[in-house]
Amino acid sequence: MPELRCEAVRWVDDEPFPGIVEVQFVDAAGQRWSLIDKSSIFAQTPELAPESVYPVKVTVACELQGDIEATAGDGVVTISTSPDGVTTPGGRDTFTVNQSQLIP
Repeated sequence: MPELRCEAVRWVDDEPFPGIVEVQFVDAAGQRWSLIDKSSIFAQTPELAPESVYPVKVTVACELQGDIEATAGDGVVTISTSPDGVTTPGGRDTFTVNQSQLIP
């Protein structure tokens, strides 16, 4: 399953355990998006904590939603962050990103 490269930008809350973080990425159109969820979804190591020095590079699992569209220099693909139930605060989980933002 591919993963989208993101950055954890801040610790949001200690509850529920293991804590909540805000993660951001920029889509193919240049719009910045925030995802807020449990720290364990974004990192498998204890590098995310209230005392961490942010930003921290993290990833989020995603699914490809169609074919990669060729553009000058990089492909563009629509992805969903639904595998772990991660959404924006407004409930969005589908985004168009550059193929280079994905880890296969």
